[in-house]
Amino acid sequence: METEGRVPEPALPAGGEGPGADSHLAAGALGTARGPLLAAAEVLALDDEEDDLEVFSKDTSLTEVNSFSPSVPISPSSMINQYKFEDGPELRDLFITVDDPESHITAIETFITYRVVTKTTRGEFDSSEYEVRRRYQDFLWLKSKLEEAHPTLIIPPLPEKFIMRGMVERFSDEFIETRRKALHKFLNRIADHPTLTFNEDFKIFLTAQAWELSSHKKQGPGLLSRMGQTVRAVASSVRGAVKNRPEMFTEMNNYMETFSQKINLLDKIAHRIYKEERDYCSEMKEYGPIHTLWSASEEAIGDSLKGLASCIERCCRATERRMAGLSEHLLPMLHEYVLYSDILMGVLKRRDQIQGELDSKVDALANKKTEKDLFSEEIGKLEDKVERANNALKADWDRWKQNMQWDMRSTFTNVAENNLRYYEECLATWESFLASQTVDLHVDEDSEDRP
Repeated sequence: METEGRVPEPALPAGGEGPGADSHLAAGALGTARGPLLAAAEVLALDDEEDDLEVFSKDTSLTEVNSFSPSVPISPSSMINQYKFEDGPELRDLFITVDDPESHITAIETFITYRVVTKTTRGEFDSSEYEVRRRYQDFLWLKSKLEEAHPTLIIPPLPEKFIMRGMVERFSDEFIETRRKALHKFLNRIADHPTLTFNEDFKIFLTAQAWELSSHKKQGPGLLSRMGQTVRAVASSVRGAVKNRPEMFTEMNNYMETFSQKINLLDKIAHRIYKEERDYCSEMKEYGPIHTLWSASEEAIGDSLKGLASCIERCCRATERRMAGLSEHLLPMLHEYVLYSDILMGVLKRRDQIQGELDSKVDALANKKTEKDLFSEEIGKLEDKVERANNALKADWDRWKQNMQWDMRSTFTNVAENNLRYYEECLATWESFLASQTVDLHVDEDSEDRP
């Protein structure tokens, strides 16, 4: 069995990409009360203790499959053609694709792995191309390591461990494809980030063989260390509001509270509208054929009934295309920013914890006449830590808002364009039907006027 790893290939030329280009936003339609939203469903978060145990299998006859499939030679065709570069001046030197999901079945669980292909021209990489397989829990590990290393940077969200009740079954093709796209976006947002892209754990995630990644995971902080960090965070939150929070971060908090409220509401309403539209479309699919069946017993108006059935069928197909665009692009984008709102609130809280730690030391120094030198040194270190946290968050905040606004504008512009196409198609369909009925009426009148 071959092992996954590096595949040497000549260096690739770099290209540029505009803000949010990795979002793959496409046309959707949310403009009307009946605007179809194809991925609408109630999203149920699974228990965190589940980790990556996606499904239990009681069939012990199933052979156990390794978590990581062997690598295969990568096609020499360049991945650069999969990206669009017309919108941005930045040069890219790291290209990542998540594809080829595979189902793995063992005696106790079923899970999915995804192929992660990386091409790069960076000198710190030993090769220009890598191919590895990763499962969902590996992506979770990467996210936690990025949060640990960069507590005041905005780490892109991962798709939740969810079931879309009444919409898709777990491990259906639709579920797997939705998750694959979200994982692809997650990695490419990290690759495009000016700081996260150079994180060592990110590099290991992209390049390490299965056993190397497993070994690296075991090198993390011990249980006592993690418990100490949690206790300090809780103690900081118990102290109450931060005394000396700069006005800029108060404004950020207020902005995110409003943003979170609006984006959550929009996400919920969008899914409700879709559910209604999906039910409406199902009814129309039954409604059309009834006219065809009726035409067999109504010779005089048979052609009209068949024409009406054809119009309903064509409008249903147009509705399904519009709904497909929404389920594939608009709804995932809305929910991504629901997750982003939670992430931003967490980042702001961590910044406040650092600020609170500094405030408590300053208060302690004011109340103590001894050990001033020791306290002064600690305060100096904390002041540097707060300054770094503030600068990192300010820069990332501006970048996040720019990308968010670009994503929103792009998506809603496509919504409008898709609505126009949909209504023009339906209008043309019904106008054609009316024209045919007008011609038939004139023919009937002429025949009746003849002696």
